[in-house]
Amino acid sequence: MDTDLYDEFGNYIGPELDSDEDDDELGRETKDLDEMDDDDDDDDVGDHDEDHPGMEVVLHEDKKYYPTAEEVYGPEVETIVQEEDTQPLTEPIIKPVKTKKFTLMEQTLPVTVYEMDFLADLMDNSELIRNVTLCGHLHHGKTCFVDCLIEQTHPEIRKRYDQDLCYTDILFTEQERGVGIKSTPVTVVLPDTKGKSYLFNIMDTPGHVNFSDEVTAGLRISDGVVLFIDAAEGVMLNTERLIKHAVQERLAVTVCINKIDRLILELKLPPTDAYYKLRHIVDEVNGLISMYSTDENLILSPLLGNVCFSSSQYSICFTLGSFAKIYADTFGDINYQEFAKRLWGDIYFNPKTRKFTKKAPTSSSQRSFVEFILEPLYKILAQVVGDVDTSLPRTLDELGIHLTKEELKLNIRPLLRLVCKKFFGEFTGFVDMCVQHIPSPKVGAKPKIEHTYTGGVDSDLGEAMSDCDPDGPLMCHTTKMYSTDDGVQFHAFGRVLSGTIHAGQPVKVLGENYTLEDEEDSQICTVGRLWISVASPGVLTPLHFGSQAQIFRPLKFNTTSVIKIAVEPVNPSELPKMLDGLRKVNKSYPSLTTKVEESGEHVILGTGELYLDCVMHDLRKMYSEIDIKVADPVVTFCETVVETSSLKCFAETPNKKNKITMIAEPLEKGLAEDIENEVVQITWNRKKLGEFFQTKYDWDLLAARSIWAFGPDATGPNILVDDTLPSEVDKALLGSVKDSIVQGFQWGTREGPLCDELIRNVKFKILDAVVAQEPLHRGGGQIIPTARRVVYSAFLMATPRLMEPYYFVEVQAPADCVSAVYTVLARRRGHVTQDAPIPGSPLYTIKAFIPAIDSFGFETDLRTHTQGQAFSLSVFHHWQIVPGDPLDKSIVIRPLEPQPAPHLAREFMIKTRRRKGLSEDVSISKFFDDPMLLELAKQDVVLNYPM
Repeated sequence: MDTDLYDEFGNYIGPELDSDEDDDELGRETKDLDEMDDDDDDDDVGDHDEDHPGMEVVLHEDKKYYPTAEEVYGPEVETIVQEEDTQPLTEPIIKPVKTKKFTLMEQTLPVTVYEMDFLADLMDNSELIRNVTLCGHLHHGKTCFVDCLIEQTHPEIRKRYDQDLCYTDILFTEQERGVGIKSTPVTVVLPDTKGKSYLFNIMDTPGHVNFSDEVTAGLRISDGVVLFIDAAEGVMLNTERLIKHAVQERLAVTVCINKIDRLILELKLPPTDAYYKLRHIVDEVNGLISMYSTDENLILSPLLGNVCFSSSQYSICFTLGSFAKIYADTFGDINYQEFAKRLWGDIYFNPKTRKFTKKAPTSSSQRSFVEFILEPLYKILAQVVGDVDTSLPRTLDELGIHLTKEELKLNIRPLLRLVCKKFFGEFTGFVDMCVQHIPSPKVGAKPKIEHTYTGGVDSDLGEAMSDCDPDGPLMCHTTKMYSTDDGVQFHAFGRVLSGTIHAGQPVKVLGENYTLEDEEDSQICTVGRLWISVASPGVLTPLHFGSQAQIFRPLKFNTTSVIKIAVEPVNPSELPKMLDGLRKVNKSYPSLTTKVEESGEHVILGTGELYLDCVMHDLRKMYSEIDIKVADPVVTFCETVVETSSLKCFAETPNKKNKITMIAEPLEKGLAEDIENEVVQITWNRKKLGEFFQTKYDWDLLAARSIWAFGPDATGPNILVDDTLPSEVDKALLGSVKDSIVQGFQWGTREGPLCDELIRNVKFKILDAVVAQEPLHRGGGQIIPTARRVVYSAFLMATPRLMEPYYFVEVQAPADCVSAVYTVLARRRGHVTQDAPIPGSPLYTIKAFIPAIDSFGFETDLRTHTQGQAFSLSVFHHWQIVPGDPLDKSIVIRPLEPQPAPHLAREFMIKTRRRKGLSEDVSISKFFDDPMLLELAKQDVVLNYPM
């Protein structure tokens, strides 16, 4: 081998060789051919491999052992490849589709005894419609009564023998707890005693005091109420509140005394005593009505036909008229209306003369109500409960009631129900009562509009609504939101007051804060499936009319939300979900308030423990499905003063051109409540306002005429009075900054200096004001913060105190448990105001007051100490001053120890401030400027405040 042709590594370095080049070109050609082949074979990869088995070089990472996911599942399927298993084994890789369902819904329209078209046609005639709210105390039988009406009109819906139907308790939580939580509307067609049909829109409301906001929403769109009262329990806590509420809302009131079977089967009262018991209930209700109502003619009596008697469990329902009609149908030629007028009160039937007399013919004579109504009722019940086999069939034959052999073999309760149903028939007495004593929408519209519409009755819209004009402009008042059964969106529920509403129609939704001047709280939406898909309690009006429509007065609830819980998600990244959930529960519960504190915590305010428990259930399960932490419940406080400011407090604006001087003093007793209940309104003219304060509260003419504002809003329990003299102060200049001072005062009263809570029951007097001449130097930016500082310093100089909410508690317990109730109350700073036996029953009613902050767990505690025999309900009643001085430095608060009473105010203040992220103590120097502090030093005021 020639060594010159190769280098030391054996590489050829000699002259170029020809044959190599040819070889190279050949190689290139085959490569090109190969590529063309490749293009053809692209669709047929397998063949290509078989042609050249194992010839081409495949890199290790390109080797293909398995087909790709796309080849296996097709291009439409998304596949995820994970390097490691991050999911716990308990979680399925592909979660099943979960359908959320929180309410029971009829899937199709249920069968009714009337045609649906007939129901729709009745809607056209507003005189044949009645809008009724059924309300009453907890477990007085409202829902059960609706069940009877549903069974009467829906042949396929029947209750099982062992349990109640509870048709209107559609939420699963309501079924589980056995208590109504939401108001549920039902529409049925019912005949009266003459067989004439009426369309009833019935609102079945919760009886628990915590949920009285639901009742308020129902009352607002009804024309009258039927108040349910348990015959054995009588008038209870919520019965009394509802009477007051209905009278305030100016609604027609009728009464249904329910569960009359309890008088017979449970209390086993003789008929005469049962009559006394029923009469006692009617008298008690009339006493309450006369107390709350100014209308002299509003009296309830079975004789007038506005009281009916019923027992929902055994489908009994009658008025005097409908019972008299049973006699008329059985014996013929009786004028049942005249007969009915003699069936109540001290009237006796003399069998010899066959006449009714006011005097008892013999010493053993029974009153007509006992003789003609209670005794037959007692006999029927006694026969069924007593001797079923021998004498019952004979009795039923006499009454013309035919039962099959199977029906006679039923258990006592179902049998009793069946017999009563056949004897009393349909609930025509109830219908008569509603038709005669509750106005139709046509009649009831005008008073309703006067009471609820802010735009006045004389406007075009007001007149159209008063006439119930179906061709007029559309006005619909929505008061409630119902969430769909999966809890995703809401349907608004309202009453169309004029015009006609169509699906797909554009409407303007006006919220509670809408005014003609400030149109921010309004939006334009389209109507969904005759259910508006958005709206807070507000008004719907058509677009072209929206320019002059005003809102209905926001709902006025008869309770106050004072219990407060702070919520946060366990996983902080889920905060947006929780906020969305909070927005939804806010829509779902009328009086719920949610807000964000300065410290960033989210706070929910509710009326009581059960209420907040339901809210939290909905928030966790229904609306946000996340874990939520809840802080211990606390209550809202108020701040007040008990003396007049010890000296005049003044403050200068930052530019030193203006100076305001004020003092603070407590308001007269009862005045704060009057303002809150709108007995007196700031919108009245000066003269009327002045007269009210002069006559009722002995104010002098000057002060009464110079009231500037209530605060923190139009119904706030504080007053700002201009007490300056024209000789000392330029009134025109002062008038020019009036708005700014009022704003400062309202800001100050909204967040008091002690712990950022509302100020209550304080009158602030402006004594002197130096105001700059040039408008530039007296702008809002100068005046508002200064006015607020003066409010604070005047407040702190007037012996400030904290106020806490007090609950009114009503406890029912057997006589031997009364002492235990006293013990439990005493341990929680509560005190009893009254205990008395319930007439005709073995139970006692105990009425008491308890501070809301000590009421948490009170019910559970009470049940533990009475072995579950006592039952209590509590509701906000009033504000009361907390014992002790919140600014007393000498008090040392030891952690985890209960404080003695005089230290409570200090403890509440410090702990509330800590919770809100404020500085530990109130420092006065923050609110006093240097000249003021010099003035204090000059007057040598001894201050126990930190400077």
